[in-house]
Amino acid sequence: MLIGIPALLGPELLATLRAMGHGDEIALVDGNYPAEEQARRLIRADGHPLIPVLDAILSVLPVDDAVPEALFRASVKGDPSRADPVHHEMEAICAKLVPGRKVVALAGADFYARVKSAHAIVATSEPRLYANIIIRKGVIYPPETRKP
Repeated sequence: MLIGIPALLGPELLATLRAMGHGDEIALVDGNYPAEEQARRLIRADGHPLIPVLDAILSVLPVDDAVPEALFRASVKGDPSRADPVHHEMEAICAKLVPGRKVVALAGADFYARVKSAHAIVATSEPRLYANIIIRKGVIYPPETRKP
């Protein structure tokens, strides 16, 4: 246990988040996602639903503000115009912790391709379908520097 670090973030996940560089992406996926097959680096978060894992990660990981889009979610049956309740929950967490950043829905093939190229995949036990999100890591600005 560490002060100020959510207990849900275990040593392997913390090390991965720390090792990621600016522009690297991490995918958080539901229990049905073929994570083992697609991951370059796989981190298991068995027993945890996606939303608390997303909340914990966004509490310590800077999101890229140098690009117009840095948060991406899966879409219902590959249709980006459709959203399930879990997508609204993701958007609420992102709005709380990364205000002003939109969560972009990607078509099925585009989402899968992006996950395959991610730095790492966190496999949760989320039972809801299409409960998948990608986060692009940003930077932590030096104290003497203002955010652009």
